[in-house]
Amino acid sequence: MDVDRIAQPWGTRTPYAAGEAWPIRVDTHLADGLAPEDVDHWAQSASILHSNGDAMDIAVKDGRIVGVRGRAVDRVNHGRLGPKDLYGWQANGSPDRLTRPLVRRDGQLVETDWDTAMEAVAARMKELLAERGPSSIGFYTTGQLFLEEYYTLGVIAHGGIGTNHVDGNTRLCTATAAEALKESFGCDGQPGSYTDVDHADVICLYGHNMAETQTVLWTRILDRLAGANPPSIVCVDPRQTPVADHATVHLAPRPGTNVMLMNALLHELIENDWVDHQYVEAHSVGYDELVKMLRDCTVERAAQVCDVPARDLREAARLIGTSQRLMSTVLQGFYQSHQATAAAVQVNNVHILRGMLGRPGCGVLQMNGQPTAQNTRECGADGDLAGFRNWSNEEHVKDLARVWNIDPMSIPHYTAPTHLMQMMRYVEDGSIRFLHVSGTNPAVSLPELGRIRSILSQDRLFLVVQDLFLTETAQLADVVLPAATWGEKTGTFTNVDRTVHLSEKAVEPPGEARPDLDILVELSHRLGLQDKDGGPLVTWSTPEEAFEAWKECSRGRPCDYTGITYERLRGGSGIQWPCNEDHPDGTERIYADGRFWAHPDECESYGRDLVTGAPVSPTEYKALNPQGRAVIKAAEYLPPHEPPSEELPFQLITGRTLYHFHTRTKTGRAPQLQAAAPEVWVEASATDAEAAGWQEGDVLRVTTPRGEVTARLRISGIRSGVLFLPFHYGYWDTPGGHEPEHEGRAANELTLTDWDPASKQPIFKTAAARAERVSGSGGRAAPAPTTTASRPVSGSVPPTRGTAAAGVTETFGGRR
Repeated sequence: MDVDRIAQPWGTRTPYAAGEAWPIRVDTHLADGLAPEDVDHWAQSASILHSNGDAMDIAVKDGRIVGVRGRAVDRVNHGRLGPKDLYGWQANGSPDRLTRPLVRRDGQLVETDWDTAMEAVAARMKELLAERGPSSIGFYTTGQLFLEEYYTLGVIAHGGIGTNHVDGNTRLCTATAAEALKESFGCDGQPGSYTDVDHADVICLYGHNMAETQTVLWTRILDRLAGANPPSIVCVDPRQTPVADHATVHLAPRPGTNVMLMNALLHELIENDWVDHQYVEAHSVGYDELVKMLRDCTVERAAQVCDVPARDLREAARLIGTSQRLMSTVLQGFYQSHQATAAAVQVNNVHILRGMLGRPGCGVLQMNGQPTAQNTRECGADGDLAGFRNWSNEEHVKDLARVWNIDPMSIPHYTAPTHLMQMMRYVEDGSIRFLHVSGTNPAVSLPELGRIRSILSQDRLFLVVQDLFLTETAQLADVVLPAATWGEKTGTFTNVDRTVHLSEKAVEPPGEARPDLDILVELSHRLGLQDKDGGPLVTWSTPEEAFEAWKECSRGRPCDYTGITYERLRGGSGIQWPCNEDHPDGTERIYADGRFWAHPDECESYGRDLVTGAPVSPTEYKALNPQGRAVIKAAEYLPPHEPPSEELPFQLITGRTLYHFHTRTKTGRAPQLQAAAPEVWVEASATDAEAAGWQEGDVLRVTTPRGEVTARLRISGIRSGVLFLPFHYGYWDTPGGHEPEHEGRAANELTLTDWDPASKQPIFKTAAARAERVSGSGGRAAPAPTTTASRPVSGSVPPTRGTAAAGVTETFGGRR
């Protein structure tokens, strides 16, 4: 059957009951006029526009990508695809793709050849290394490259150049996921599995609008809700999202109060003795400290601080405390808010107290926001050491040096890796003079954009941008390197529940664009990077060779890939790590035996103080956790740093919409997706709109101490006193680009320079703001949200219904 998947983003229901297999539904979308038999060949891949890891085949005809089809055999999606999967591939063929390198001459970017561009990059790096040393060099990458490329980048930066200034834009979305897992379990790596949806009787979504961020995983939950014995849903979100519409209990706390809310839920678990004491005693430390911290965190106090009804808090705690199979997911509503790591850790604490880990339906997923964010962290491209090694553990550093055949002292481990926000300060003060940016657009995605544009525009900074398009950031660069993307190169990547997929090259990249791996390997050679025997540091040249090198780096580590090969990934389903001799078919859930990667000799991190961010010393950690148990870490609630005031009465939060990804570099070039959400908007509650005399579609000016944005008003179910702006909208498609003296539309013109002390993730959800009407709607309503069974989808704007362009064929099968 054909379905308009812009109007119905989750497609047709295939109900199933607890314990049953999720039925197959294969989604296919081809360019107008094409049928499956017209396709020349199909290339295996997975999604690159969100973190779910939806497996798909890429349709190719006459050397061009012409569509996609879900892979029924895959464990992640059973054939289903979301709107960004179905339509986003069209960006590959956009006529404004970068096809030749660019260098800045007399203030202008002009085309050049690869040799000239790469020599300019390598020469400047060599010059700075000679004059100022490794600390003058910084790398800022993405969550959308392939594992092989991240690993190569990490080897170059850490093992070759020796800089500590390496991070990914995963700092903006999932740094808290990694930190929360390290704090509780000693190491990164998701305990749960997507298949927990098939078994859970209660599913909690904390700050996670899964319906828009991981549409296929939400489809799985919708199918459970439509079947027998559906799970109860607990939703924590200040907005009335599609998740909230389906919730048994919806908690809409005041932004910045997540820790207080979690503490109240934990208080109720302990007060009602909904605690697995046997599990806690055998497998954890820190319970007594938690009990002490929670004594005053009553439901009544939380109701006042969070402005949430006490009865709803009690009902949520009852569902959590009496569940037999509890699943929890966490995302940006916690990660990008005040006390991010402290709040996310409390979710882990819930599962430790309930003994709900490592069993079907009993898992926590500290979600990722990007398709390959897990690989950024595994491979060391976020600043950590490759293979989840501990930079504070000399034996771990020596082991990594052994793998790379270099002197351990060549690997920077004198202090914690430099996080992105600190890197920007180092660029600002002139200590970092060279910044390599790959696959990300900080001139739109970072907080306080006026400051960021000023930093990236400095004459003393040599800025290299490696990307697909001339983004707002690329326009500021000294050298722009045209990169190949998904479908134009081969590599692997890993989703949230540790499933590794292979993405095969389907077509040639446009013009002279090159795979990121090829660019990085050439950079290593031009820099003359060597191992301690005088051989080349980077010994591989193909993706599969890089993957084999990575496997050796992962051997014996928590993220062990040694049992995975390209051949094993071809044709079948993705495979979950760890996969090795002990687990030849992969591992569906970790920590099933109550054993954690938390022993002082093997943990990735000794943890941090959740208030100050100060690292816990090895001695302190060994005293706390000598046997390597899960750590129950208590956190005291602290008020947000920028509360509302009489002048700035609203709290501003930012977030995503279903139809776009990050700064719209790809999704804004897919006609169906761009038509579905063509412009920025601001959400306000009906109560606030009535009090201010605003009407749907009015143009509002939203102002914070950092800047202002104008947008049309959408009146929604958001809690009173809160405004919402989607962060996707920048200026690349604005005539003439952005002129700072004009009113902007990028939400990050307004956000503040502040970050979580433990994860160093920027805070995008607690800025104080005011709003005023600039003009009326003039008869123009705000873009109306798409409706599916009368449920609004935030940020959706439907194109003409029933168009062939949006039609998707859904084919139903049995069970996988």
